[in-house]
Amino acid sequence: MPAETGAADAPGGGPAEPQSGEAAADEIRRLKAERDQMSDQLLRALADFDNYRKRAVREQGEQRLQGMMEAFRAVLPALDGVERALAIQSGTAEDLRKGLELMRRQTLEAVRRIGVEPIETLGKPFDPHWAQAVEMVPTQDAPNHFVIEELQRGYKLRDKLVRPAMVRVAENPNGGAPEREPAAEKQA
Repeated sequence: MPAETGAADAPGGGPAEPQSGEAAADEIRRLKAERDQMSDQLLRALADFDNYRKRAVREQGEQRLQGMMEAFRAVLPALDGVERALAIQSGTAEDLRKGLELMRRQTLEAVRRIGVEPIETLGKPFDPHWAQAVEMVPTQDAPNHFVIEELQRGYKLRDKLVRPAMVRVAENPNGGAPEREPAAEKQA
């Protein structure tokens, strides 16, 4: 039996029956409704995602602001101390020194509360990850490549570098250890 032109195969594998005009119009209406429903679902999903993105950006900004407020609250006692010190009209140099030391302790405590720690470098081997050498100083009083002076303290937040320490580093021609008195001279 010859195949009809334009006839499609039916889902069962046999030739499809030609559709009447009204059946074809019903199928077109059904497909258009399905298309409109899918289009609506897509638009809703896109709107939901856009709302999620906007909410995430807003919440992230609020968290940053909250973190900044907590950091500022930690520093407020040190700032209060500076203001009290400036308000003092008289006092000795020793009083001034004690006040500055108190402000220094308050400031260090404030930055520690927010997770910032000073980097200890003095008397330790130079570590370029935590410190910046500004000068190599020839000396026999310290081991080679040890920090002999801290010009500016460095700080870290957890294991992240906030600011490297600025240091002077020993350059000892004898290598590792500083030069010591000979044993015979010690006994004398």
